Amino acid sequence: MVSRKRQICFATCAPGLEPLLHQELSALRLAKVERQVGGCYFEGDEAEIWRANLCLRTAVRVLVRLSRFQATDADALYEGVAAEDWSRFLEPGGTLRVDAKVKQSKLDHSQFVTQRVKDAIVDQFQARHGMRPSVDKDEPDLRVGIHLFHDRVTLQVDSSGHSLHRRGWRRAQGRAPLAETLASALLLSSSWNQKAPVLDPFMGSGTVLVEAALLAAGAAPGLTRPRFGFEAWQGHDGDGYAKYRAELEAARRPLGKLRLVGRDLDGERMDDVRANLESAGFDPDAKNFDLAVGDALEFPFKPGWNALVATNPPYGQRVGDLADLVPLFQKLGRKLRAEASGYELALLSGDPQLAAALNLPELTRTPILNGAIECELLGGVLD
Repeated sequence: MVSRKRQICFATCAPGLEPLLHQELSALRLAKVERQVGGCYFEGDEAEIWRANLCLRTAVRVLVRLSRFQATDADALYEGVAAEDWSRFLEPGGTLRVDAKVKQSKLDHSQFVTQRVKDAIVDQFQARHGMRPSVDKDEPDLRVGIHLFHDRVTLQVDSSGHSLHRRGWRRAQGRAPLAETLASALLLSSSWNQKAPVLDPFMGSGTVLVEAALLAAGAAPGLTRPRFGFEAWQGHDGDGYAKYRAELEAARRPLGKLRLVGRDLDGERMDDVRANLESAGFDPDAKNFDLAVGDALEFPFKPGWNALVATNPPYGQRVGDLADLVPLFQKLGRKLRAEASGYELALLSGDPQLAAALNLPELTRTPILNGAIECELLGGVLD
């Protein structure tokens, strides 16, 4: 039976995407949505935690708060963690992982805090059941998070497991694949109506096009994942969860007349894009898709399309050399001004020089982080 007890949750996201995540949570009609740095709070019961994990496109993790308490020393930390009943989540012979973030606190060593929290959990099982869970850093049954700030502990469990950017559909990586969450952010930051064409002149392994197809099909992005963290928790309502997944799968709709157009100079990327589309449940040979080897500077912009150009060009951090890319961006900007008037642009730029080289001053610029890389999301309608 689905538990209706509401819990305080925190959905994390890449810095800069908080407004988009807030919009997503509100659209899902989750309660008490509140934007913070690095994510958004909300309240939800068991089914709503499933919904957040399955349906959010820009979130990285959905954390569930267990408690908050003061801990100025190791004993107070141990006691606060031991006060929880960990058998609600984990079998005695299960596996766990603990991650700690420590800032401006007397307990200032994250590795020590991690070890102390782990000890409190496994000691509880040893005392009650005569056996101890083990640590598994890759595929644990339970991920525990500790945030220690000004000596105040926030104790959380991770309902997602692996990062939510790992949708499960990716079969080919390409050279520097864009995270699925950031590809969705490009689309959601625009005014795209899910019917106008989406064009990607630098499609790589097709991440933007796959995420656009999923969005237009009304397909929950988490449906292609093999597993979420909450599925391993004790007391998980497997029957209720299976029923909810089936409802989401039934809600998926055809793409209709939507056109998704992609080009890439590297011919090997064609196989990558096709494999990823097929894995996500789409036929790359369908009339919805126009995929070909081609130069972005020869991209077939068509008058009157009023399409969305959503793309992640190389920016010299992982692919390409900055000195060579400035002329490319200058030429791309001229092409967009000459041939794509009335189109909307959503472009991820990893260097201010490249953004300036586009010479498109009418665009808005939103700072975001792509991993450790400081980027800007450029957006707006092209004059």
